[in-house]
Amino acid sequence: MHINEMLADAERTGQPSFSFEYFPPKTAQGVQNLYDRMERMYDFGPKFIDITWGAGGRIAELTCEMVVQAQTYFGLETCMHLTCTDMGEDKVNDALQKAYKAGCTNILALRGDPPREKEKWVATDGGFQYARDLVQHIRKKYGNHFDIGVAGYPEGCDDNKDEEQLLDHLKEKVDMGATFIVTQMFYDVENFVRWVRKVRERGITIPIVPGIMPIATYASFMRRAHHMKCNIPEYFMAALEPVKNDDAAVREVGKALVADMCRKILAAGIVHLHFYTMNLAQATRMVLEELDWMPTTTRPRKHTLPWKQSLGLRRREEDVRPIFWRNRGKSYVMRTQEWDEFPNGRWGDSRSPAFGELDAYGIGLTGTNESNRKKWGEPKSIKDVAHLFVRYLEQEIDSLPWSESPITSEAASIKQDLIDLNRRGLLTINSQPAVNGVKSTHPVHGWGPPNGYVYQKSYLELLVSPELFEKILPRIQNHPDLSYYAVTKSGSLISNVSNEGPNAVTWGVFPGKEIVQPTIVESISFLAWKDEAFRLGLDWAHCHDANTPSRVLIDKMMSDWYLINIVNNNFHEPRTIFQLFNGLVVEGLDDPAVVESATAPEPQINGVHKETTA
Repeated sequence: MHINEMLADAERTGQPSFSFEYFPPKTAQGVQNLYDRMERMYDFGPKFIDITWGAGGRIAELTCEMVVQAQTYFGLETCMHLTCTDMGEDKVNDALQKAYKAGCTNILALRGDPPREKEKWVATDGGFQYARDLVQHIRKKYGNHFDIGVAGYPEGCDDNKDEEQLLDHLKEKVDMGATFIVTQMFYDVENFVRWVRKVRERGITIPIVPGIMPIATYASFMRRAHHMKCNIPEYFMAALEPVKNDDAAVREVGKALVADMCRKILAAGIVHLHFYTMNLAQATRMVLEELDWMPTTTRPRKHTLPWKQSLGLRRREEDVRPIFWRNRGKSYVMRTQEWDEFPNGRWGDSRSPAFGELDAYGIGLTGTNESNRKKWGEPKSIKDVAHLFVRYLEQEIDSLPWSESPITSEAASIKQDLIDLNRRGLLTINSQPAVNGVKSTHPVHGWGPPNGYVYQKSYLELLVSPELFEKILPRIQNHPDLSYYAVTKSGSLISNVSNEGPNAVTWGVFPGKEIVQPTIVESISFLAWKDEAFRLGLDWAHCHDANTPSRVLIDKMMSDWYLINIVNNNFHEPRTIFQLFNGLVVEGLDDPAVVESATAPEPQINGVHKETTA
C-alpha cells in the first residue's frame, strides 16, 4: 500500500496514525535482536516502517535484506531508504529490483551524507548528483509502482542552511515525482508550523510527515540534537536538566514533552507522525501510551486475519494458512514461497520438487549452541524437558525450539490445562481454545472487519511417547468429534481422516461476505511440518556435545516419539480435547502431584461421563 493512501485514510477518518524508522545494525546478533523487536513493535500498530540506507558494501545489502524480512515475513508495510552515496545506476537498479520483488511499494529517495572520510558530498561515477535525479530515475523506471518520499528540512540540512534554496530544491523533487515529504527530527514546533506554511506557499501540496525523536536518555538526546543541529526549546532544557542523571526520570519527563509536542503538531493539521526509534522500543512506546495510541482491550489493533499476512509481492492475497506454523510464521513463508502450486493453489503440493527440502529454507534452530543451552538448560530426563515446557507456559522463558515467541494471551483460557498436560509429560507445541461466536472486535480472539463473529475449534499438537500414544489412540477413535494426524520421524502417517480435504479450524462470518476460513489442518502440510518439527528437535539435541545425557535424551525422543495433532470438531465442547488425556502420565515422572493426577478416572467421552482436569 502506498504511504500516500495511508495518509489519505488518516485525513479522511480523522484518526491520527504513526510509523517507525529503524537502521541496519552492525552485528549479526544485533540484526536478529532488531528483527525480534520489530516483530514486537508490530503490535504497537504502526501504519508502516522505514529502514535507513547504509552507504555501500554490506550495510547497503542489509537494508535490502531487512526490507524483504519486514515485508515478507513480518507483514510490515515498509518504506526503503535509498541514497545516491556510493551508488552508481546499476547499484540503484539492483536495490530497486530487490525492493520490488519483496513487495515494497514505498521508497524514500535521498542524496545521502558523504562517507566519513570525505568532507564534501561527491556523486559516484555514473551515479546521481541530487535526490531529484534519483526521484526522476525511479519514476521513469517504475512508473507509479513506488510512492516516492523525499526529505524536508525545517531547520536546514548539515551543509546548507539557506531555507529558500532548500525550498527550491524541495519543489524540484516534487516536480520530478515525489509524493510525500518526511522531515528531519526537530523539537521546535512553532518553527515547524511556520516552515509548513512556507512549503505550501511554494505550491507544494503533497503530505508532510514530521520526524519525531523520543527521549531515551539525556546524553543521547543532547548528542542527537547537537548532531542534527536542531533547536531545543528552553522549556525542554528546563524540564530535563534537573533530572539529567536519572535515566528513568528523563524518560518520564521526556515522554510528556514529546507527547505534548505531538499534540501541537496534530492541532496544526498534520495527521501522521514518524518516530525515529533508534532501534529501541521503550521511549517510543511511552510516548504512544502518553498519547493513548497504544492498542488496548477496548481499542484493539485491527487484525485482517488471525495470523500476520505476508506483504510479499505474490503473497498479499493469501487468505489460508495451515495451523502448524502458528509459532513459526517466517519458516512457513520461506518454505512455501517456491512450492509449485503457490500462489494459484494455497500452500503447496507434495509433488513439488521443493516440498520437504529443509536446508534450502534456513528454517533450523536459531541461536548459538551456547546461548541455547543457557536458555533451555541441559535436560537429563523427560521430567526436565516437561519442566522446561511448563516454564514456557508460565512465562519464565520466552521461547522453545518449536515456538519462537512468548505464549500469547489467546492461551489464557486453557493455560492451566496445558500446564497440567506438560507436567505429565505430554509436551504441547501448539494449541488453540474453542471459540463460539465472539465479536470480530474481541480484544483477544477478534479479527477481520467489524460487526462480524469468529469461531474456532479447539486444537492440540503434542509430542507424545510411544507408550502414551498407544493409550491415546483408542480414546480418539472412540470419539466421533475428534480427528487427528500422527507420525514419528521416520514412520508413516496415521489418521482417522478419510479424505484429503482441508479441515477449517478457524472461521469468521461477516456482513456481506462469504464465510472466511483462514486457518486449516490437512495432511500434506502436516507432513511438511513434521519434517521441520523433528528437525528443530534434532537441532536442539545437537546444541549439546555428543554422548552427553542431554544429547542422548533428546535424540531418542526425536527418534521414537510421535508428533500428533488433534482437532475437536465440536466447538460447543471446549473441554473434550483435554479430558481425552485424563489419567495419562509418561513413564518415569515421579512427582507426587503428577502421580495423583494420573489416578484420576479415565473419561467416558462419548457423552456419558466427563471429568475436568485441574
